[in-house]
Amino acid sequence: ICCKWNYRKVTIMSKETERLYDVIKKSLITEKSVAATENAQYTFEVKKDATKIEIAKAVELAFPGRKVTKVRTVYMPSHEKRMGYKFGRTDSSKKAIVTIEGEPLEFIGV
Repeated sequence: ICCKWNYRKVTIMSKETERLYDVIKKSLITEKSVAATENAQYTFEVKKDATKIEIAKAVELAFPGRKVTKVRTVYMPSHEKRMGYKFGRTDSSKKAIVTIEGEPLEFIGV
């Protein structure tokens, strides 16, 4: 159980709520994802073990007042990279394309 201070009032969060704050890693900003924002679709990088239900709850928790209507997930495998004569691999990840109903989300840098 974790405590969160809010205006001199302590709110105790459950372990599920605490996990939901860790589900979304960052928002992905690419040409394709910015074009999809016109259809209220937003792209996030999420934890690899996150389910669609957890992703929907995490987005609704992070952006109050919005309702998630659809979640699509894509697993992004790692790729080989080369830096000079050395070889390496990128990290594998998972991204979620979330359709939101309500006010559009505001991102810094878009």
